[in-house]
Amino acid sequence: MYAIIVHGGAGVRKIPKDIQEQREKVLRKSCETGAEVLAKGGHALDAVEEAVKVLEDSSLFNAGTGSALTLTSEIEMDAAIMDGSTLKAGAVACIRNVKNPISVARKVMEKTSHVLLVGEGATLFARKMGFEEYDPRTDYRVKQLKKYFKEWLEGKLDFYRENLEVAKLYVKEPGTVGAIALDKNRNIAAGTSTGGFVLKLPGRVGDTPIIGAGIYATNMGAAVATGLGEAIMKFCLSFRIVSMIENGLLPQKACEKALEELTLRFGRNTAGVIALDKHGNLGYCFNTLGMDMAYRVHR
Repeated sequence: MYAIIVHGGAGVRKIPKDIQEQREKVLRKSCETGAEVLAKGGHALDAVEEAVKVLEDSSLFNAGTGSALTLTSEIEMDAAIMDGSTLKAGAVACIRNVKNPISVARKVMEKTSHVLLVGEGATLFARKMGFEEYDPRTDYRVKQLKKYFKEWLEGKLDFYRENLEVAKLYVKEPGTVGAIALDKNRNIAAGTSTGGFVLKLPGRVGDTPIIGAGIYATNMGAAVATGLGEAIMKFCLSFRIVSMIENGLLPQKACEKALEELTLRFGRNTAGVIALDKHGNLGYCFNTLGMDMAYRVHR
């Protein structure tokens, strides 16, 4: 038996039909890529890394190529990967000029005793590990930044009020990507990657690279979150879901219960989540307009 589930982010803006169809096609490709690794007896870590790389490379999601730009027109990306069987994890935050942050995160896990590298240190580490310099910006993201920056200067957007209601404006379109896999040897792994939100302050880190918030995995189950990072971090969303799974809840029920509690605390349009347990049971839930995903279970 093996299983994999991938997501393309939770958002509150309706996406044009042609773009949505392209996104769904890439999500299916991502899922199939991971499933092929698992079908051949590959490790869950390899499956989630390869699945996330497909999404990072597509330019249709806010991760890797096509990541959102910061207030200063830079791209700072976050990613994390976790091995449920060992609790080993690796993550990068505010990393620049790499093609696949998820792969750098895996190197952090496998080549160092650290869990999280940030900023210049993360980028330097990537170079030392052989990752070439790469510009992930796209024309769409440049135009998007100009549009939002203009609205900000006109006083239509206040990006600095400490108010979650304002922060929710950032979650306009699906962004973060993620994957969870269960291999034939019952190993569980999870991976996630994001470019953050447009016009974010330089140095801002969301939930994606924070173990227990945007991602968590044990040998019993795993969860990956997407949405408003500040709310997800405060709530430790992924850890809560995995804890529920370990205490006997099915992944679907755990996702629903956790999202219900998060919504009561932080409101709607704040998060989405996927989950998977060691028996191949899947779960997903979101309190936004939608969340793109694909999955495959082979018994």
